[in-house]
Amino acid sequence: MVLNTATRPVVLLRGLLRESRHWLDFPALLSNKLQRPVFTLDLPGCGQLHQQRSAASIAALRASLQQQWADDYAAEQGNAVDLVAISMGGMLALDWALNAPQQVKSVTLINSSSAGLSPFWQRLQPRNYLKLLLCLLAGPLKREELIWQMTVNTEPQPALIKLWQQWAIENPVSRSNALRQLWAASRFQLIEKPACPVFVVSALGDQLVSPLCSKALADFLNAPLFSLAKAGHDLPLEAPEWLSLLLCAKLCAAKS
Repeated sequence: MVLNTATRPVVLLRGLLRESRHWLDFPALLSNKLQRPVFTLDLPGCGQLHQQRSAASIAALRASLQQQWADDYAAEQGNAVDLVAISMGGMLALDWALNAPQQVKSVTLINSSSAGLSPFWQRLQPRNYLKLLLCLLAGPLKREELIWQMTVNTEPQPALIKLWQQWAIENPVSRSNALRQLWAASRFQLIEKPACPVFVVSALGDQLVSPLCSKALADFLNAPLFSLAKAGHDLPLEAPEWLSLLLCAKLCAAKS
């Protein structure tokens, strides 16, 4: 496939403890359907940037993503982007759209949340408190098994979990960086609406973040809410085809 470099890029943002590779084949799938370039970014402390110190606020993390976008994708500068973001990535996308509206054409939020709109026990459901603590204390092998239990509703896929574990060994997220990112996410509070279109996507089977958080975001933003009944928190993993078709319809409609 030959991409038209004049078309608007899509930037995918992941959440807590995740890196770009956790999108798996979704960037290629989405790029093929949209016939547009799709890019991923890593947060400081994760992925290729795992040796860096993570900031402890959404604003500072967002600023680092903006700088990474400017430095690593110079050819794309001047093009407003469509941000597609999951979980804490949604908070970063909203902050980006609010602080640099000229850079953002649209925002799609997947299983995200905001303090002030949803109580803490919906933003992180109580059934996961012990597992999250264990994630912070455990080594990479056990941590990835726990993350699967919290974020994926389908039966465990040993080969994929093993791949996650290998990535966690290659690019380890330190306990201190994990705590900084968790602190940043817990304090994020949306108090105004971005000027660009916002789409909210929710997995009704999400066991990590209550689907009520997505509804609260959609209500506050006056944004359309699209839901899938059985999928869990990692919607791009469980329902990539459904999600890519939805994004294709919405982002193509918002193209002008």
